[in-house]
Amino acid sequence: MSISPEMGHSHVFLGSDHERNERRIRLVIALTAVMMVVEIGAGTIYGSMALLADGWHMSTHVSAMLISALAYLYARRHAHNARFTFGTGKLGDLAGFASAIVLALIALIMGWESVLRLLDPVAINFREAIAIAVVGLVVNLVSAWLLRDDHGHHHGHSHAHDHGHEHDDDHHHGHSGGRDNNLRSVYVHVIADAMTSVLAIVALLLGSRFGWTFLDPVMGIVGGLVILQWAWSLLRMSGAVLLDFIPQGEDLPEEIREAIETDEDRITDLHVWQVGPGHHAAIVAVATPVSRDPSFYKARLADIHELSHVTVEVTVDKAA
Repeated sequence: MSISPEMGHSHVFLGSDHERNERRIRLVIALTAVMMVVEIGAGTIYGSMALLADGWHMSTHVSAMLISALAYLYARRHAHNARFTFGTGKLGDLAGFASAIVLALIALIMGWESVLRLLDPVAINFREAIAIAVVGLVVNLVSAWLLRDDHGHHHGHSHAHDHGHEHDDDHHHGHSGGRDNNLRSVYVHVIADAMTSVLAIVALLLGSRFGWTFLDPVMGIVGGLVILQWAWSLLRMSGAVLLDFIPQGEDLPEEIREAIETDEDRITDLHVWQVGPGHHAAIVAVATPVSRDPSFYKARLADIHELSHVTVEVTVDKAA
């Protein structure tokens, strides 16, 4: 049986800043890719291993950012595809999860290469290496500024669709900002690269001044450990969304209970999960001694703008 997009309700649960974030990521990819090509080209022409290494290092970040850009594009183009029964809002979390794995691999490679460099030191051209690190830091700071998350606002309205059945669906299209793990993954990549540049500059300055060449690989190990921790945090956040896990501190279920439950009405079953940045769905089963339409209970949830898709089931229970 074919699924028609005309059937049922729209399930567009993209973040309120989806298109803005998509444009910014494309700009950051272009900026990083240009820097990558320049470094690889200059390293090849002038025989600089430092330039080549940094260029190929930036290519890994470009690859990870491409995952995020494609996720934004695919989610937007298929937002109205009815086969995505809860929309494409979680594609960003899937991309963030994949990007976190790439970030963790980069951190492990950094640590391994640094250990090898400690065991087998090589001569360092401090002036050239410092110049590369400074230019890389500037590029990453510009990219971080472009990716800044400044959507800490919430705006929206709700639309109730009442069908007069004992269970009913409601769509509150209150496009609140929410946490965009796809954007966050790209931001973490950029910040990780910036931190690596800062550590490299410090190590190279001290190494050129005091001859402490061992600081360069030591800083690489420190940077790898910090980036690994960031990757783990991103994996946990994006993985929680993919598994419909309600994290500690998320008070949405409690808000729903406070809005619905009274001396007469009680919730017998409650499921809440995120379907996109700033968008949550909920299935609420209510037992009540008085026969009421589901729209009665959904009206109590109208002020909870994080709820974009609500299904209410009402059971008349004289013992409730």
